[in-house]
Amino acid sequence: MAKDVLCEVNNCTYWGEGNVCNADRIYVVTHKQAKARTTEETDCKTFEAKS
Repeated sequence: MAKDVLCEVNNCTYWGEGNVCNADRIYVVTHKQAKARTTEETDCKTFEAKS
């Protein structure tokens, strides 16, 4: 896995100082059943809101 996964979603449980993602794994899916052609057509399923 990439060493430096950056994320600006600071209300995520895995968000760390310097916009670093601290999750052990990253899971990204497409919005549609077809191949994604742009970043807007993908979602990060790793996201968990801070409680």
